[in-house]
Amino acid sequence: MKFTLQHTDTKTKARTGLIETDHGIIETPIFMPVGTAGTVKAVKQNELEDDIKAQIILGNTYHLYLRPGLETLQQVGGLHKFNSWHKPILTDSGGYQIFSLAHQRKLKEEGATFKSHIDGSTHVFTPENVMDTQRIIGADIIMAFDECTPYPCEYEYAKNSMGLTHRWLDRCIKRFNETKPLYEYGQELFPIVQGSVYKDLRKQSAEYIASKNCFGNAIGGLSVGEPAEDMYVMTALVCEVLPKEKPRYLMGVGTPINLLECIALGIDMFDCVMPTRNARHGLLFTKNGVINIKNEKWKNDFSALEEDGASEVDTRYSKAYLRHLLVCGEHLAAQIASIHNLAFYLWLVREARNKINDGSFAEWKNEMIIKLSQRL
Repeated sequence: MKFTLQHTDTKTKARTGLIETDHGIIETPIFMPVGTAGTVKAVKQNELEDDIKAQIILGNTYHLYLRPGLETLQQVGGLHKFNSWHKPILTDSGGYQIFSLAHQRKLKEEGATFKSHIDGSTHVFTPENVMDTQRIIGADIIMAFDECTPYPCEYEYAKNSMGLTHRWLDRCIKRFNETKPLYEYGQELFPIVQGSVYKDLRKQSAEYIASKNCFGNAIGGLSVGEPAEDMYVMTALVCEVLPKEKPRYLMGVGTPINLLECIALGIDMFDCVMPTRNARHGLLFTKNGVINIKNEKWKNDFSALEEDGASEVDTRYSKAYLRHLLVCGEHLAAQIASIHNLAFYLWLVREARNKINDGSFAEWKNEMIIKLSQRL
């Protein structure tokens, strides 16, 4: 696997690059649709490729470990073959999901004991078996096992949690280096910066993560309820520490505005459930602002979802028709809205890439943020 930094904006920290994997090239900055349980909800793989133009998607270790289970995934030859997605995949280690099960898990030095949200059965994740699990799932990029701190949290909690994440990282790296990919392509490991919203902890964590010299680096524990300005401050601080020649992944972020602001700070990779989750509730992101398609005002609006939209569904279907499908509870509504939102997100990062390359990113970003802030 190889990362090539191509261009850096002169007015911001925004950059463009290429990540070369055995499953294809990823052009950064990039947004990665979330396919938690092996599928991006309501979207088929050919639509991801043709309409949305996704270059990489996510799977989640916690969910895939529980269902369909490791035996099934290993028998078929990994997630790529199981879900018929032939481009790159990244897997989250499950740390965030275990964080969200706060009332059903216990953290110790050895690892995390948790109860399945499916049947209540008890399981243990350790840095070692999470590496083994992600080898079996077979993602191109795998994440270190970490603790995602809640917001707000006390300084001492954040400090102790960061220390645990660092010790777990050392064990992840050791296990990763002791093992090999199970299938006929390479895998790379990303460690995760933690430290909540405390500047000294974030700096310390970023320095520790950078010292490990992994292929790329991730920033976790943000977009968990903190104000956006705190997210930007922490992201800027960490990007100043993380090496420029390696890709930077901001986990779980976020709104279109968040993406643009964080691209300007030097982030290369993003993921978030927001475009698909909001789609299922009728909230559409467009180049001119946000539409709540369930509102009465769209009932007899027969204009296209977006005249200059990023996908085929934007010009084929009208606002009135999509509203009708949502009101009726038709499954097609989620499919159309999800394709629209994801295609918009991928258009946004492609356009950001173009603007960085031609030197007009800063001005374009400022204009776009005004438009994206509008409620239509």
